[in-house]
Amino acid sequence: MLAVDSAAQYHEHDNQGVPVKQRTGIAILVTAAVWTSALAQDRPARRLSERGGPDEAPVSRPGQTMKQPIWGAEYAAASMMPQATLTAERMLRAGGNAFDAIVAGQAVLGLVQPGSNGLGSDAVLLIYDARQKKVYSLNAEGTAPKLATIEWYEKNQSGKIPVNDTLLSGTVPGVVDAWYILLSRWGTKSFAEVLAPAIELAERGLVISGREGFGSPALLKYPTSMQLYTLEGKRPRDGDLWKNMDLARTLRRLVEAEQREASKGRAAGLKAARDRFYKGDIAREMAKFSEDNGGLFRYEDFANYTAKLEDPVSVNYRGYQVYKNPSASQGPAELITLNLLERYDLKAMGHNSADYIHTSAEAVKLAMADRDTYLGDMDFIKIPYDGLLSKKYAEERQSLIAGERASLEFRPGEPFRYAPGFVPAQRPRDVTTSGYADHEGDTSYITVVDRERNAISFTPSLHSGFGTKVVMGNLGFSLNCRGDYYSLVAGHANALEPGKRPRSTLQGTLVLKDGKLFLVTGAPGGDDQCMRTMQTLLNIIEFGMNAQQAIEAPRWSTRSFPASPFPHTMYPGDLSVESRVPEAIRAELSRRGHKVSVRPPWSMNASAAILMDPATGTLIAAADPRTAAFALAW
Repeated sequence: MLAVDSAAQYHEHDNQGVPVKQRTGIAILVTAAVWTSALAQDRPARRLSERGGPDEAPVSRPGQTMKQPIWGAEYAAASMMPQATLTAERMLRAGGNAFDAIVAGQAVLGLVQPGSNGLGSDAVLLIYDARQKKVYSLNAEGTAPKLATIEWYEKNQSGKIPVNDTLLSGTVPGVVDAWYILLSRWGTKSFAEVLAPAIELAERGLVISGREGFGSPALLKYPTSMQLYTLEGKRPRDGDLWKNMDLARTLRRLVEAEQREASKGRAAGLKAARDRFYKGDIAREMAKFSEDNGGLFRYEDFANYTAKLEDPVSVNYRGYQVYKNPSASQGPAELITLNLLERYDLKAMGHNSADYIHTSAEAVKLAMADRDTYLGDMDFIKIPYDGLLSKKYAEERQSLIAGERASLEFRPGEPFRYAPGFVPAQRPRDVTTSGYADHEGDTSYITVVDRERNAISFTPSLHSGFGTKVVMGNLGFSLNCRGDYYSLVAGHANALEPGKRPRSTLQGTLVLKDGKLFLVTGAPGGDDQCMRTMQTLLNIIEFGMNAQQAIEAPRWSTRSFPASPFPHTMYPGDLSVESRVPEAIRAELSRRGHKVSVRPPWSMNASAAILMDPATGTLIAAADPRTAAFALAW
């Protein structure tokens, strides 16, 4: 029997329980028979009256969750949207493996969540190859155009990078090359097969179930964006049918290139599809549109792009090997934090107690200071990982965590002292300060585990809503705006250079236990991503929660470190908590000097995970009720 998560819509509420916005979703046109067949096999959804109203936290009972964990023996998939998860599951059911399924699922994810990801996305992936018993990192972060220099922005943009807007904030998209690497190295299907669902949906149309983003002024000021994201010049309404014929044609061009080379074999066909995007007519059209509209992208920027397979970095946390992407990702900051927290008895502190949240937040601040100082594109800088991930370095840094007082300082360490032979570079700071933080971030996520226990964590992103906001001519997508993460301070680890990848917030988590797959998880959320995946992991390891409980537990986050987007503002002492964290604990955190901001009870974005029981090999898929995230298992 197919186990299916419910797809109930959830609402955000303010602290008084007043609805503030409805979650955006785009429902695909599927036959009623398919949906009815799938949902009929799920457990009956509880009424709101049975779990508390949507404007209040549910009654806390042992094991109770808003969504059911989904169990399966064969395979599992989870993502930020039901349609993407369904597509991945169908590819698995049709005999594809995890690599085929995740490409198909992410292609659909970009259609049904177009403000968060798509063909113009950058991405990071973590891959577990079950046959090799090896973990890989796939770096599909975008690169800066050759014309993009600090001097250019100083001269032409008054020393500023446009944030979440214009082609001047973009980087070369990496997601198509990520598709190619997954399919050519591990997959079994063709581009024609894995892109067929996305092409069909784009042509048949999507039913709008929320207006968020489509009518934003930033989108509507660009003619190509207005043409794509409005219906006859008007904002789409709930129930309207929205098609993306331009994107369907772009995807068909990839398939056509593959089919022209099919006689030369599968590998040649896959390469032809990939090259048409980066070296063929699609690249030329992107370059011409950029040049005609004030952008810095030129044909060579696309033609020279390659995503990179890399060895991940990892630490052992209480017997669990936790893996992260090493280059141009903030993921290793979570590993630095885990090394610090391993020195405490977190279980004795109690889940989400004042001691636990305080200690964890203070550890995050130290790790994020090191993130800002040392992490970046390893093609351009050297990162002292031997020191950063050293247990001895964690022992030294632990002394900076005061049990009764929140730090308001930016305090990077000297990890190179624990990295023999590493010659440190002088790294200037790029920090401004302000008041309270506004937690934002538009990214997506999908994860798949197949019968062989191959596993993939895939985090694609446009960075912020609709990326640059500029649809690339008649291609049906906009580019990511990750370029606003660069520093314009020369010598900074994340300083802008032509061809360099920005150190992004994109990351995922893959965990092995005794050499076997244990957990794959990820989350949208900008700078919060590491904190979300870390809390999920600790909820499982330290507090014995299952994957669904771990995702649904009340969240906290801090921005007491330089934010990733320009101008890299730090909010000293900031600490946000969902209102389900008891008032007494919030008061104690305030007493310790944290600037506590109370968020609505189910508002701190989304997550998804697949957990494998080490004893039985059974899979447990989980999806966040804070959004339309959706899990399936068989």
